[in-house]
Amino acid sequence: MIVPRKPLSRRTMLRGLGATLALPALEAMAAKTAPLRMAFVYVPNGIIMEQWTPAGNELTLTRVLQPMAAHRERMLLFTGLAHNNGRALGDGAGDHARASASFLTGVHPRKTDGADIQNGISVDQVAARSLGEKTRFASLELGLEHGRQAGNCDSGYSCAYTNSLAWRGEATPLPPEVNPRLVFERLFGAGETAETRRDRKSVLDFVREDAAALQRDLGGADRRKMDEYLTGVREIEKRIGMAERQAAEAVKPEFEAPVGIPADFDEYAKLMFDLMTVALRTDSTRILTMMMGREGSNMTYRQAGVNEAHHQLSHHQGDAEKIEKLTKINVYHAGLLAQWVTQLAKTADGDGSLLDNTMVVYGSGISDGNRHLHHDLPALLVGGSGARMRLGRHVRYGKETPMTNLWLALLDRMGVRPELLGDSTGRLEGLTDL
Repeated sequence: MIVPRKPLSRRTMLRGLGATLALPALEAMAAKTAPLRMAFVYVPNGIIMEQWTPAGNELTLTRVLQPMAAHRERMLLFTGLAHNNGRALGDGAGDHARASASFLTGVHPRKTDGADIQNGISVDQVAARSLGEKTRFASLELGLEHGRQAGNCDSGYSCAYTNSLAWRGEATPLPPEVNPRLVFERLFGAGETAETRRDRKSVLDFVREDAAALQRDLGGADRRKMDEYLTGVREIEKRIGMAERQAAEAVKPEFEAPVGIPADFDEYAKLMFDLMTVALRTDSTRILTMMMGREGSNMTYRQAGVNEAHHQLSHHQGDAEKIEKLTKINVYHAGLLAQWVTQLAKTADGDGSLLDNTMVVYGSGISDGNRHLHHDLPALLVGGSGARMRLGRHVRYGKETPMTNLWLALLDRMGVRPELLGDSTGRLEGLTDL
C-alpha cells in the first residue's frame, strides 16, 4: 500500500469555493482507534407494550421488535425504566409535552406556553459539551415532522417542549432540522442561494481538484473507499434535488413540510438516516438525536397500511381494531430503525463497523399511549459493542428505575462523567453483566 508522505489527520477535509467535505476514516489517517458515538431515536405517542415486551427474561423478538431480528445479538432491551417527571405532578394534562421534554433530561418542564420555558440539559448535550470540540459539529438534531416552536401545543405547554428532545440549557431547546437540503448544506457547504444551487451540478465540483490531489497519494484500498464515499455523497445530493423538483409539482403530503422534503415518507426517512450515517462516518459529529415524529403527532402512515391519524389512534380505549393499527405503526417505525442499523453495520469504521462504535438508543417517553403512562417505558439499545457492554439480552429492572440512570451509564462509556442528570439516582447496572 502506498502511504502519503505523512499520515493524514482525522480532521482532513476537501475544500473548495463555498464547500467543505469531511472524509471517512482511511487507512492513511494517523488515528486508528475509532471514536465512540451515541444516537437517540425517538418515537411519539407510546407503543403497544404487549407487542413490544418479551413475556420472560429472554430477548425473544416480539412482533414490534421482529424487524430488528438480524441484529438481535447486538441489542439490549430494558424493562422497568421510568420518567417520573413526565407525569403531571400536580400540573394536570400535558403528558405528550412532558414526555418529549423529560425523555433526555429527566426534568419536569415548567407548564407555560409563553417565553418563560424551563427544562434541563439533555444527555446528548452533556456529551456535546464535553466532546464537541473534537468534531465540526458538537451535535446534530434531526426530525421527520415539522412543528411550531412557540405557542401552546399541549394543554398549556409550549410547543418547544413537544417538538424538541435536545436541550442545551434550561431555557434553550434545540429544535430538530427536518429539511434534508439544509442538513446537507450544513454538512458539506456554506449557505447557498437558489441561483447558485441551479448554477452548479454538485458540491463535489467545488472540491474536485482537492480530491484528485489527495487520491493520487492514497493506496488502493483508500482510493476505493474514497470513490465509494464520494459516490454516496453525490447520490444523496441527487435525491435531495429530485425531492425539491417534485415538491414544486406534487400534491403536498399530509404533514407540514418545507421545500426539499420528499413526498414519499419512506424516501424521506431513508434520506435523513443516510445523512446521519454520513455525519457519523466523516466524524462530523458524534452525537445525534432523531425525532421520527413530534409528541402528539397526527401523522398518517399509509406505508404501514394505516390511514388514521397516529395520536387519535393512540387513544384506542381498548378497541382491538385501533390497537392493531397502532401496532402496524410501531412495526413500521421499528423497520425504519432496522434499515438504518443495517446500514451502520455494513459501514466499515476502524477495525469494526459504525454500529460497533455507535450506541443507538430507541424509545419513547410514553409506554401506553391510551393512558399516558410513564413507567415501563420502551427502551432499546443497539450497537456499541466497543462500549464494553454484553449485548443480546433483555434486562429487567425494578419498577420506577429512573431512565436517567441509563443515560449516566452511557455517558460513562463516552468518557463523560457528571454526578447527576435530572432525577438520576446512580449509574444503571447490568450493562456489562447481570
